[in-house]
Amino acid sequence: MTTETLTRTTSARLARLDPVTTLAWGIFVTAMIIAVAGPWLATHDPMMFSAAMNEAPGNGHLLGTDDGGRDVFSRLMVGTGLSLFYGASAALLALVLGAGTALLAMPLGKPVEYGLFAVVDLVRALPGILFALAFIVAFEPGAFSVVLALGVSFAPNFAIITRATYQQQMAQSYTQAAKVLGAGPRRIAIMHVLPNIGGALITQFAIILPRCIVAESVLSFLGLGASSEQPTWGRMIAAATPYMEGAPHALLAPILALSAITFALAIIGNAQRQRLTPAQKRIPA
Repeated sequence: MTTETLTRTTSARLARLDPVTTLAWGIFVTAMIIAVAGPWLATHDPMMFSAAMNEAPGNGHLLGTDDGGRDVFSRLMVGTGLSLFYGASAALLALVLGAGTALLAMPLGKPVEYGLFAVVDLVRALPGILFALAFIVAFEPGAFSVVLALGVSFAPNFAIITRATYQQQMAQSYTQAAKVLGAGPRRIAIMHVLPNIGGALITQFAIILPRCIVAESVLSFLGLGASSEQPTWGRMIAAATPYMEGAPHALLAPILALSAITFALAIIGNAQRQRLTPAQKRIPA
């Protein structure tokens, strides 16, 4: 494919995006840039305390200062990378645990499948935040415990998707042909089924990612996530809440950032789901 053809194809795809999806992609790309370049975009040391506490935007502080006199803009720039990293790590762990376990268990027969999904149903029966809270209380609170708890909590979503897609793919002619040629169930699952369920897993990842980011922020707000020195969005919201009347800017900055990335990822995930299941577009609302 030539550069001219690639450019024309990319332009055509962008033209087909509706304005809301285009805005969502713009927010997502901007967040990714900030996540990577946050430490260089920060205008102050995000950990440095000063006597200029809860000051409004201005006087060298683009978004003002918080209750410790720390620059809100700098903390937001660094905190974006931390919050997205913890949320993405939890979603990736859920993908590996859920999809990997289901894909390995399905070829082993019905007893193993039923046993695995009995555990999956048990985890799904508990609200995600409550499960994560119980998990963190059982272990030591911290960022690692939060990522692990959210990964286990959301893994059943990927397991269910993998099971349904696996059963659908095993009924296709190409898997039947592989059986005739002597391929075993595990080889068929890894070599033939897995490449064909990637789209469904990517869509589910785009849906779970914002939920992990929000859940991590809630747990950090409760003091169970990252340490108080790390400026994650949840920690920033928790620190600014007692001063919301006198310094609303310190509270609004992380809340708006969290709301924007949640909106963007939800729209992108829905667009990805519709792209991979075009029949849904023809179903009247």
